[in-house]
Formats: sequence, C-alpha cells, structure tokens
Amino acid sequence: MEQKQGMLLERDTNELEIVEFGIGENRFGINVLKVKEILNPQPVTQVPRAHPFVEGIIDIRGEVVPVVDVAHALGFPASDQPEKDKLILTEFNQTKIVFHVHTVTQIHQISWEHIEKPGHIYQGLHTQITGVIKREGDMLLLLDFEKVVADIHSEGGMKTDQLRELGKRERSSKKILMIEDSPMLRTMLQETLSKAGYDRTVSFENGREAWEHLSELIDDGKTVLDEYQLIITDIEMPLMDGHHLTKLLKDHQELQKLPVIIFSSLITEDLRHQGEKAGADAQVPKPEIMELVTKIDQHIL
Repeated sequence: MEQKQGMLLERDTNELEIVEFGIGENRFGINVLKVKEILNPQPVTQVPRAHPFVEGIIDIRGEVVPVVDVAHALGFPASDQPEKDKLILTEFNQTKIVFHVHTVTQIHQISWEHIEKPGHIYQGLHTQITGVIKREGDMLLLLDFEKVVADIHSEGGMKTDQLRELGKRERSSKKILMIEDSPMLRTMLQETLSKAGYDRTVSFENGREAWEHLSELIDDGKTVLDEYQLIITDIEMPLMDGHHLTKLLKDHQELQKLPVIIFSSLITEDLRHQGEKAGADAQVPKPEIMELVTKIDQHIL
C-alpha cells in the first residue's frame, strides 16, 4: 500500500484510487491514500464505557489502535461470516483508526469528475456519504469517515475553545471562499472562522462549483480580488478535487494572486508534495484550526 501511495504522488490531479469494501450487500469506497494496511480479523480487547460503534482496541506492531464497527455505525446487520471479515487500518486527521468491514474486494482508479454529489434520496445515509460512483448494476458510495469518527469522538473535531489563545479577535472585513464537501465540516468551519473574526464567508461543496463561480465573476467584468481575499479548500471532493482546483487557480493570470490554503485530513509529510506541486500557499492538516487561523492571518491581514 505504501508503494502504491508513492505512485499516486506522481499522477495528474483530479484522479484518485479507492479501495472497495463491503458491508453486507452494500458497496463502499475509501481513498487509498487513507489506507495503511488490510488486516485479517484478530482478537479485540474491549474498553469499558466505549462508544457503541467502538469494538475495542488491538495491538498492531506495538501500537494500540481503536477498532470501529462500520456496520454498526451505519445501522446495518453484523456479518454472517465474521471469520472472513477484514480490518482496514487507516490514517487521517493525524490519527490511526481500524475500520471493521465485511469484505475488501479491489482497487479502482477513477476521476473525481465521475463522482456525483449524494442527494437526499439516500435517506439516513446521505449525511455519511460524500460521493456516489455509478457502475453497471450497482453504485459505489464514498463513506465520510471523518463524520463517522466525529460521531464517535466529539472532542476529535475542531477545538474552537483554543481560539482564546490567539487573543481578542476583531471582526475582519476580509471575505473568504471555502470549499468543503462534508456538510458537517462545512458548518463547523464556518462557525469556527466566525469566532475567529472571519464571518464573511461563502462556501461551495466542490472544486468545480467554486471554479465556475469564480469564472462567472471574471466574465461579468468583476475583479476577483475585490470579491475574495483568500480561498480555503479541502482535497477530497466530487467533480473536482482541491489539488486540481488549486492548480487551475495558480495557472490563471488573475486568480493566481488569490492565496490558497489547503485544509485536509490528507495533509501528511508524505503527501505535502502534491499540494506544493499544485501551488498551494499553505497546507494545514485537519483538525488544526488554530494553525489554520494563523495562516489566514498571515496571508490576508
């Protein structure tokens, strides 16, 4: 898996590889960049008063990692063949977590352009799905793992109380464009930036919507730098990812002057190369909100 991640770094943006896994008859996907290893079932040590979704903890080469039952988290029945289940060791948001699934089948290489935004037709699942890949005979759903973890561990989100350490914040006239596909994180980010004094924000769900919006401003004869003073973008988004959007912005004669901060769970020492290659002015790993506000201050105040 680490070798595969190395190859991904050299590919063009707006493409990704996903690991397909199953919960019963339902097919889901996770970005391969979040996956460290696929493991067979092993004994799990239960933890007193743990969240209902957390099975317990396991020891992986001397490191204790929590195990999350994905079927339980999604409200699906348990596996009828637990001996054939799989464990997906992941790392994102600077944390390692194991996700217990029923099957792991194959890896798909796809373009973000072919991933559709989830609609409310998915009923209770729509808040936990970030994208839909239509295939012959079925669909592959991209699970919002950040939301699953946030539902389990509320303190693992953005610690807005830390903003007090930055001192008294004056209201800023600066306007920020945000791109984040997760409804939960989008709302949380807006509220957090407002507490930091940046309450003039406009948000979009993916890079394509933001790009079309900025292009329309230019077509209407407006100066984009008068409309926005900074852009914050996630990486993983349907239709157009944050790396591809950043490269488009930095290749555009007028838009290249806009500071772009990538705020993503995929910011690691191994993956910073991709953001640098795209031309990002700064990269901040989720959920380091204090670092994000500090970077915003540096670029637009």
